[in-house]
Amino acid sequence: MTAGRAPTRDERWLALGLWVLTFVALWATESAVGFTRDESVYFYAGESYARWFQQLFREPARALTDAAIVRAWDYNHEHPALMKELFGLSHLLFHNTLGWLRPAAAFRLPAFALSALVPVLTFLLGSAVYGRTVGLFAALSFLLVPRQYFNAELACFDMPIAAMWLLVVYAFWRALEDRNWGVLCGVFFGLALCTKHNALFLPFILAPFALWRTWTTTVDRPDARVWPWRVLGLVAAVAVLYGLLVVSLGPEDFQRKFILLSPHTLLFVVLAVGALGMLHLQNEVHPPSALALLPLATMAVFGPIIFYLHWPYLWHSPVDRTAWYLNFHATHNHYTWFYLGRLLREPPFPLEYVVVKTALTVPTSLFVPMVTGWLVLAGRAVLSLFERTKSLVRTPSLAEALVGVNAVAAILIISHPQVPHFGGVKHWLPSMPFLGILAGVAVMRGCEALVERLRVRWPGLSLAAVVTPVFALLMLPALIGLVRVFPYGTSYYSELAGGVPGAASLGMQRQFWSSNVTAVLPWINEHAPRNGRVFLHEVNGLSFRDYQRNGMLRGDLQPGGPFDSDIAAYQYHQEFREHEFNVWQAYGTRTPATGLYLDETPQVIVYQRR
Repeated sequence: MTAGRAPTRDERWLALGLWVLTFVALWATESAVGFTRDESVYFYAGESYARWFQQLFREPARALTDAAIVRAWDYNHEHPALMKELFGLSHLLFHNTLGWLRPAAAFRLPAFALSALVPVLTFLLGSAVYGRTVGLFAALSFLLVPRQYFNAELACFDMPIAAMWLLVVYAFWRALEDRNWGVLCGVFFGLALCTKHNALFLPFILAPFALWRTWTTTVDRPDARVWPWRVLGLVAAVAVLYGLLVVSLGPEDFQRKFILLSPHTLLFVVLAVGALGMLHLQNEVHPPSALALLPLATMAVFGPIIFYLHWPYLWHSPVDRTAWYLNFHATHNHYTWFYLGRLLREPPFPLEYVVVKTALTVPTSLFVPMVTGWLVLAGRAVLSLFERTKSLVRTPSLAEALVGVNAVAAILIISHPQVPHFGGVKHWLPSMPFLGILAGVAVMRGCEALVERLRVRWPGLSLAAVVTPVFALLMLPALIGLVRVFPYGTSYYSELAGGVPGAASLGMQRQFWSSNVTAVLPWINEHAPRNGRVFLHEVNGLSFRDYQRNGMLRGDLQPGGPFDSDIAAYQYHQEFREHEFNVWQAYGTRTPATGLYLDETPQVIVYQRR
């Protein structure tokens, strides 16, 4: 494996084919997928932001005032704006202006484009590190995981941040050999920050690799080791000066006076120019070590700049509003979650939750190779540390270590008992492409061993003759599971859980996010009285509106509650059982009129007032 290897011409064509295939598949199937609560919030925010861009062209002076910006951008300012900007502008172009797409499809189009990057980048990284066959297995298997395919359909942030995380790691790896990718790494990191706060962990994950690369390439060059220490000295000096500003001004005035033309900004410029200048001098002395540190420098410089520029909400009060945003996620509220018969309401949460949830929601034929591939890599890393055992294994390369660490990084972050545990598997999606690559490695090694044995009897047997049916055998259960559960992706459970019924018996969350209600909307449209009131449990007012404007729910129907509605669709949640009891009391019946049942397991239950 060549560090930072560029893809071949054939690999570029295969990557393009994977992107087109994924984008078309997501676009072709999106109309069946319901609107999650978050998604409708982002639809609304995207429209508000798009209107501001229109005002910016008509009345730039007024649009750039803080009052106009707050009026347009204050809604949902707990999340960065990049994806919502893309959702809103896509809706403005493809629905409002051109009329080519229904509203939901127009909003979701940018999410499809970002989601389609995941198989592409997985293939490129896997091919370069382990071979093209491994890359293809990882790419093709990624979206066969039902919950991952479901998240790829949504105009949300979870799959886009998985794509951006993977893009930053890929750029970092390419930067080991190419200065241009070192610059791009900083740009991509800035875009990742603009996508979701998960990106804040990336520098801490990548920095050890950059420092290790610098250290190992300068073993015999003490003169080259001087420059990294000088960069660290500059960082320390600027940190001390920032500290003095805080002490002299006080925390409140420090935040209030942190504007574009201020000592605060000057210190940042000094740090950026100084660090990049020192790296330039280091490059003249020792290019490999300078290349290793360049991505960290560009991430530190470009990341905050791009984050600030992309979000008009920050322009007039960058520090206060960024501090609020960071504090919101540092103190995020905890949503109740059903796990192995327990309602998890507050920390500490079970340490094993993420691993168990992954095991029960990833098709077993893919999960087992993932675990095997990671354990083999971890075992090689441990054995290579000791003189007695290092000769028994091949020491993992830097690229392999990069894959292995990122395969568990997001999982370990979310596994902390104090971190909110909700949302199914979406919060650790950035780990899944890397686990897919390691699964491909495990499967490929198994196929190679099998071929060696079979060639004793059939000497002319090719590797492809074994790899093709093995790949198909492992991916087929995932494909069947995807088709069986689609479009109710949050309800999927694997063979280890015993499928959907087994998960219900285990006491797992049956579904969440309210999107499964689409299964009963046709019945409601047919049976609801004219101008009737409908209680769609877990569906917020924005989602109710979106179902109507996308032609999925009758326009005359009004949202209601369990006591004042004519029809109620209760989405089964253990923590919300009182809503079903209230419907029984108000409606005078416990007999469902219809519902959504997956493998005879209730998901959505519909009641009609007598």
